[in-house]
Amino acid sequence: MKYVMIRRTILVMLLVVAIRDVSAAPKTEKLRIVTTTTDLKSIAQAIGGEKVAVSSIATGYENPHYVQAKPSFMMLARKADLWIRVGLELEIGYEELIIDGSRNRAIRIGKPGHLDASEKVLRLEVPKTKVTRELGDVHPQGNPHYWLDPLNARIVAGSITKRLAKLSPENAKAFEKNLTAFQKALDERMFGVKLVEKIGGGKLWAMELKGTLDEYLAARKLTGELGGWLAVMRPLKGSKIITHHRSWSYFVNRFGLIVAAELEPKPGVPPSGAHLLKVMKLAKARSVGVILMEPAYSRKAADLVARKTGAAVVVCAISVNGQKEAADYLTLIDMIINRVSKAAGK
Repeated sequence: MKYVMIRRTILVMLLVVAIRDVSAAPKTEKLRIVTTTTDLKSIAQAIGGEKVAVSSIATGYENPHYVQAKPSFMMLARKADLWIRVGLELEIGYEELIIDGSRNRAIRIGKPGHLDASEKVLRLEVPKTKVTRELGDVHPQGNPHYWLDPLNARIVAGSITKRLAKLSPENAKAFEKNLTAFQKALDERMFGVKLVEKIGGGKLWAMELKGTLDEYLAARKLTGELGGWLAVMRPLKGSKIITHHRSWSYFVNRFGLIVAAELEPKPGVPPSGAHLLKVMKLAKARSVGVILMEPAYSRKAADLVARKTGAAVVVCAISVNGQKEAADYLTLIDMIINRVSKAAGK
């Protein structure tokens, strides 16, 4: 009897130790993230690293405004720990349908599992008057294509890091480490390695926002050390271009280009013959050399204007994986910078 009691006591102790070990053991299952675009997927993957598994609803080569709420997307969302959207009503046509169909309460708006990546970004084209359909495809909260400004990508990376740390606090340090690496890589792409090493990415961005960066560099005889995307685009500052859709506002604003005209008479409205005639006259009068457009749209109108004006048509995806060169967020911006600068140089 005594032997049986001792044996039971040992078994209970072993069971307690086993339970304690299981509860104390680190979670090995990856956080499942679903993003609405491939750009958000790229940034989320960079921050989450090996701790996450990320899927995107939209592909990089389709128009992100017109994604269909497929049952397969609902199944994907059903298993998600975190849903990340671009916001500013980019997903207004399908997000609610997918989330409702998923029956995943954890990713509903207002829950920790739902992140609106636009919350802290710098917004452009926020309407000051009442928005009606007569204005075309205008977004009441501002232009949603904000990721084409590298500064906004930097901000979004920070927002994703905080949310991942909240959902998986045991991996918070790993997420912070990945954020630092991503921001450093982005800053070096933007300003060049030398300036980032000497001044720091955060300080460079602060001066760029205030418009004092050129003055600061000139006063310290560092102008020649400016590199990266900014150095490539600086000679083109003030150059006039034509765009197809209003997707490029953040890109041209960041790099100092000017949109002289749009092939769409109103956002989302197909080009008409009369409107294209006006665009051609304007292009000739203002010596426009580049027509910038996305592969999701037909080139017919752009090619017509190009033939009549001598401008070069530059087709660039606005999202990761939209073209083979755009394998991640940084190479997406690389591609756009390279193609635009090459065409403008000619």
